[in-house]
Amino acid sequence: MSDFTKYQALGNDYLVIDPLRVDFTATAQTVRLLCDRHLGVGADGVLIGPTAEPRPGEPVGLRIFNSDGSPCEKSGNGLRMFALYLAEHYGAGPVRPEEPAETSVVLRTVAGDSRADILDFAEGRVRVEMGVPAFATDAPVGLTAGARHLDVIGLHLGNPHTVVPLDEVSADLARELGPLIAWHPAYPEGTNVQFLSVLDRGTIRIEVWERGAGYTLASGSSACAATAAAHRLGLVGEHVVVEMAGGTMEVSVGEQGEITMTGTAEQVATGDFSPAFRARLGQGVPA
Repeated sequence: MSDFTKYQALGNDYLVIDPLRVDFTATAQTVRLLCDRHLGVGADGVLIGPTAEPRPGEPVGLRIFNSDGSPCEKSGNGLRMFALYLAEHYGAGPVRPEEPAETSVVLRTVAGDSRADILDFAEGRVRVEMGVPAFATDAPVGLTAGARHLDVIGLHLGNPHTVVPLDEVSADLARELGPLIAWHPAYPEGTNVQFLSVLDRGTIRIEVWERGAGYTLASGSSACAATAAAHRLGLVGEHVVVEMAGGTMEVSVGEQGEITMTGTAEQVATGDFSPAFRARLGQGVPA
């Protein structure tokens, strides 16, 4: 059994470490080292799970960490990746066409339960029910970031988000304003930031700055948050294609405001820690 499996979803990459098969203790320090792109394996975050042996019909536990070592309540991309991991290693999906299995799994994080449906294992296409967002206000509020005054809309979708509607968005803008908003005094625990441009009733474009990972090519939860905000403002319909630097994702808004996302993810690699690196992680050399 490999020490880790690496996945990516539209350029957003995570390491999956299975505590049932690998002796590993997640701390802020070990997660930062793992995610370091020069000194470690490199990733935007780490998925630790399943936290207990999966049982039919029961939610599967998962812990999520950002690349800075902080806990992450919920990651849309991470949930899709982990559903694929379970399908391959625990039979929670159609791993082989000749051996059909259940295509759905309920994933449990500190933010609650999310159902994931594997629509196409070969293509890595997964749909995830993300829940109903809780908006901080009924309308956008003013926020000053650097020299700019912005109208923003805050919401919680398992984790905190701040959406900034603009006529045009860019990676440079996200890198400039993202950290100023993510740790603005208005958000003492930090917030994920989405810079939103509405292209038409069925298409939006976003640039993402995550509080625990910085500039990100794609984010499932950010795509959902931006769609929810645009829908609340009456700018889009119920079905939206979200364009991000890493690619596109589909997001739908239900009758009760519930958000569902559909997108792809893929396994990139599996690997083992060298004895020297394992020692740096403080885990010791396995027997």
